[in-house]
Amino acid sequence: MESQTVPNSIGFLSTDTRLSRSELRELAGLVSSLRTLSAGRLSEEEQESISTLLREISRTLPCRDRHGLPFALLTLRTAVLFAESVEPDHDILVAILLFPVGHLDPAKSDGIRKRWGDDVAGIIAGMQSVMRFGAKTGVRNADNYRGLLLSLADDIRVIITMIVHNVVLMRAINHHPDTQWVRDVAFEAEYLYAQLAHRLGLYKLKSELEDLALKYTNREIYTQIARKLNETKRARDAYIADFIAPVKKKLTEAGLRFSIKGRTKSISSIWAKIRKQKVDLQHIYDLFAIRVIIDTPREREKRDCWLAYSILADMYTANPARMKDWITIPKSNGYESLHATVMGPQSKWVEVQFRTKRMDLVAEKGLAAHWRYKGVKGDSTDQWMNNIRDILETAESGPMQLMKDIRPDAYDKEVFAFTPKGDLLRLSPGATVLDFAFAIHSNVGCRCTGAIIDGVHRKLNHRIANGDTVEIVTSANQSPSHDWLSFVATSKAKNKIRQSLNEAKLHKADLGKELLERRAKNRKTDLDEAVVMRVIKRMGYKFNNDFFAALADEEVDAAKFLTMYEAEADTENEAVKVSAEEYRFKETQEEDASTEILTIDGKTMKGLKYKLAKCCSPIFGDDVFGFVSSDGVIKVHHKDCPNATNIRKRYPYRIIDVEWNGSPDTQLPVTLKVIGNDDIGIVTNITSIIAKEPGMGLRNIAIDSHDGVFQGYLTINITDTGRLNSLIRKLKGVKGVKDAART
Repeated sequence: MESQTVPNSIGFLSTDTRLSRSELRELAGLVSSLRTLSAGRLSEEEQESISTLLREISRTLPCRDRHGLPFALLTLRTAVLFAESVEPDHDILVAILLFPVGHLDPAKSDGIRKRWGDDVAGIIAGMQSVMRFGAKTGVRNADNYRGLLLSLADDIRVIITMIVHNVVLMRAINHHPDTQWVRDVAFEAEYLYAQLAHRLGLYKLKSELEDLALKYTNREIYTQIARKLNETKRARDAYIADFIAPVKKKLTEAGLRFSIKGRTKSISSIWAKIRKQKVDLQHIYDLFAIRVIIDTPREREKRDCWLAYSILADMYTANPARMKDWITIPKSNGYESLHATVMGPQSKWVEVQFRTKRMDLVAEKGLAAHWRYKGVKGDSTDQWMNNIRDILETAESGPMQLMKDIRPDAYDKEVFAFTPKGDLLRLSPGATVLDFAFAIHSNVGCRCTGAIIDGVHRKLNHRIANGDTVEIVTSANQSPSHDWLSFVATSKAKNKIRQSLNEAKLHKADLGKELLERRAKNRKTDLDEAVVMRVIKRMGYKFNNDFFAALADEEVDAAKFLTMYEAEADTENEAVKVSAEEYRFKETQEEDASTEILTIDGKTMKGLKYKLAKCCSPIFGDDVFGFVSSDGVIKVHHKDCPNATNIRKRYPYRIIDVEWNGSPDTQLPVTLKVIGNDDIGIVTNITSIIAKEPGMGLRNIAIDSHDGVFQGYLTINITDTGRLNSLIRKLKGVKGVKDAART
């Protein structure tokens, strides 16, 4: 096998594309293994197409990716592991083998579709979509995880394939020099693919992913536990043999056909127990589990499993608190087994699992063991896919919360309840009467007023218990309330409640808008949408629909609003339009004696020299006083001026009473302090508001931003306090502005 050049237009490959001799030997071995695994499991035609493809891949893909990992080996390892762990499905194996071709050279995608069909091309497209998100920097970004899950949730075959691929990748990166990349891959494996594997019942792959993730993120702990397990292996094997021997004898005497095997718990699960129980390894007694696999016909499965359990319970003391019956009601991923924990020799707790050969096949290969790849998905698979989509629609926080929502413990504690007709519904832990109603149908949930459980009337927020028979009570007058969101537990219920509340608000908003238009018509007032929006913002509403809904509920007086609207419209018609740029650097001239806007004791100050104090910059409408300076000039101060107290205390005899006179027709400078979020366009929004206001202009602006928050000082040329207060209210209504005040 000779390496050939592969297009590197996207910079995905390493400069070193050579394979070592050992890698070439492994490549040949993997080709042989895949042919062997396919033989007898696929048709002759399918086997031949796989063999043809293996020859092509072996010749064309002995190259390395940007992390130095050999593409061909990873591809063949993924295909072999898939065939071993899941099923040698023809289309999926072809998709795995062809994925690097389409990924490295997108131009070949059309050729793949023509030669191998839409099914194979669709799986490859799904894998490419997942890879695109996974390859992004910042692996823990919530949007990346949302994209990953959306890509995965579209086709369960892509999920299974990517789980297998991730196991192969995790095996290959041990001691890789790029430690940060390794940690990112381990994070993704632990919090995404391991949980998906658990959800699909691929427990062996899930345990390996979790063990490798621990190894790469906390190698010291991993090594310590592994070393201690190796040191105690001989004693542990002897204990398992001593425990099994009498159990074997009793089961044989009962006429059961079976096999028994023991296994040590995974290193990651042991580490989880150490942290949870806060003990060291020697104080964890259930380090291993015994599995009894019974060979029995389908119709006798439950009876024989319970018979085996009763025999064990007669021999050893069982712990009822740790009894798990997944035979009567299987897990939603198809898992069936009867788990019991008994006190064995030397006072050690031993977990024993009873299952049949069919159940064991499902437990080993999960949903894939009884799911038709090319056909219809199973009910449990559809339910799980819907759960994933619900999570994506409702999650509003970071990636850890997204991952938490699909962790297996949430499904291990599912609640099972019955309808009066005997239908069994599977609900999330903590599910309430309202969740049960929405699980039946959205309309039932929206009209639910309570339930009757075991003859007792229960409220909407009553939590369902396992085995309850729930009869939902509805009313045509009932409708969803915002309070419902505080106690429902399922994503479906939350989605439907939010959807119903939004629809109700939109309907109310339409009614409110019609009401306003009707009142305006009665007053012969033509409504200008831009002016209406400004008045709505001034009233403190961020969204128009909230205002119109409040209008429909009579929380807002339509007549009062129209009065405000007419005043705003009149002001706009009289205003002289100026832009912010015209006033940005315009200097305000000092007032002289010719301006008759001030009076002393009711008389004008004509002929007197006065100035407006720069320390407080008073404007028309402010409460002011006059101070006669040593040079004979009267300085006009705001009564709340920072210097007022000192002036009154030291020079009370120089203070004179001053009042404003006439109408405000002169612009005076005022400084405003504005604080808000440093969002794109917020400064433009602020300056545009000032530019549109009559009787004012922007003289200067200084902005300082830190940690996403800006603080700005705006010097405004303005005529009077009325316009100033109006401007401040409008600035506070700008989206992103936290506060605006005069300095």
